[in-house]
Amino acid sequence: MSDEDELTHTTAEGEAQMVDVGDKPDTARRAVARGTIHLQPSTIDAIQADSVGKGNVLATARVGAIQAVKHTWETIPMCHQIPITNVETDFDVARETITLTVAVETTGKTGCEMEALQGTTTGLDVIWDMVKAAEKDADGQYPDTAIGDVRVVEKEKRALD
Repeated sequence: MSDEDELTHTTAEGEAQMVDVGDKPDTARRAVARGTIHLQPSTIDAIQADSVGKGNVLATARVGAIQAVKHTWETIPMCHQIPITNVETDFDVARETITLTVAVETTGKTGCEMEALQGTTTGLDVIWDMVKAAEKDADGQYPDTAIGDVRVVEKEKRALD
């Protein structure tokens, strides 16, 4: 295993540790993550008509995504608390899916991929939570509902001017 391939979140003894980023220079960073929730067309129609009983689904999911970005360090054990300088959310609503894209920006010593992923998964979870009554079948199951294809689609790092 090369130095670049080393597991940085463990000591030589295998103990978990937070990576020391203290000597790294501050840089401008951006990460974009994306994921999709599959829903029934009737549920998508209700979301678009803003007729879901729990409220405006996409507006609530946007707030949930942003909150998750800001609190990532509290839920991912070895994640640093970083200064979030910007969060952008975008929903692409199709006939049976909603795709959420979350872009996160920071200026600091470590990246913001985990924050983008956390925003994406939480935003999609919020959608599921708000529409679960409409998505359940007669047995109380969710045969058509699924979250997937969550991934980092872009990562940037640049020196500060």
